[in-house]
Amino acid sequence: MSRLTRHLCALVLLAGFAPPAAGRAQAVQNATLRRAQQAYDNLEYRQVVSLARAALRERLTGAERARAYELLGFTYGALDSILKAVDAFKQVVLIDPERQLDPNRVSPKAYSAFDVALRQVLLVRQLRIDSTSFVGGRGAVPIRFTVTQPARVVTRAIGGGGGGGAGGGNYVIDSGAWNGQVNLSWPARLASGDPVPAGNYTVVVEARLGQNAFSASQPIRVSHGSVDTLPSLTSLPGYQYLPETEVPPQSWRPLGLAFLYTGGALVGTLGLESSSLGSSSKRELAVVGGAALVTGFVMTLRKPAPRPAAANILYNRLLRDQIARRNQDIAKENVARRQQVQLTLVPLPKPSGAGPR
Repeated sequence: MSRLTRHLCALVLLAGFAPPAAGRAQAVQNATLRRAQQAYDNLEYRQVVSLARAALRERLTGAERARAYELLGFTYGALDSILKAVDAFKQVVLIDPERQLDPNRVSPKAYSAFDVALRQVLLVRQLRIDSTSFVGGRGAVPIRFTVTQPARVVTRAIGGGGGGGAGGGNYVIDSGAWNGQVNLSWPARLASGDPVPAGNYTVVVEARLGQNAFSASQPIRVSHGSVDTLPSLTSLPGYQYLPETEVPPQSWRPLGLAFLYTGGALVGTLGLESSSLGSSSKRELAVVGGAALVTGFVMTLRKPAPRPAAANILYNRLLRDQIARRNQDIAKENVARRQQVQLTLVPLPKPSGAGPR
């Protein structure tokens, strides 16, 4: 096999140990560290070890120091010095606990060494607090983090006195033995049941295992607000008031009575056949009978007067009583709501220079 072929094979096999592009893109001010990076890009691993160690003896920023140890970790992995790679990655995660490698972009050896380093160092990683809003006493703040080793973990909220007078309050959120992913909830209230004062706080997670200790923090802001009250009811869903009067149906009774009376009078007149009954009296009788029929017909066509609907009146009374009772309950609920506090919590950016302990 030619020298060129061997070089290409080595390039293919070791390409997996290349750090992610994001790491290479970081600005490196230290000249020695830049030379170590260039040597790594050229696969000159022995020179990488020498230059990276030399850079660590110089003045470096935290990011540059983590970068130097990361170069050592990848280089030792490429040289099959797994124990040295693990030691180098330990220093990386101690400087940058949130550092994470993408298993799809690094070699299995490098990723395994990094994973072993994580499990050999006590860390609190990935501390997350989501923005949330709830009524005091009826909700909680979700807190998530990861502990890399079994340890005694104490989570506190420490008041910083800013943004509303949180003062120097120190509230223990949780204390227990944890390992791996941890999910906590903080109701953000005092022992008396009142909500914690508004202001800025720092949630601090402290893990301790023997003589080893580590902590992570996240600043947050707690603000107070009023709880919305409920409006009074004027109606109930699905129920409507009914008319309290009703118009009776059309009646033919007046016209019937007019026919009856007129017919009776006519029959009586014809039956008597009295000679004393003159033609004028018969005409008067016909006029009176006709007038009675007309009156009966008019009364039949007349629209009946509305009358009270007893069933509807009772239904409306029951509906009004029900609405009044509901409004009384709403008034009591609003009194309680005016005494409640709407808590709103948002995470704040970490101050520059803040880091784990």
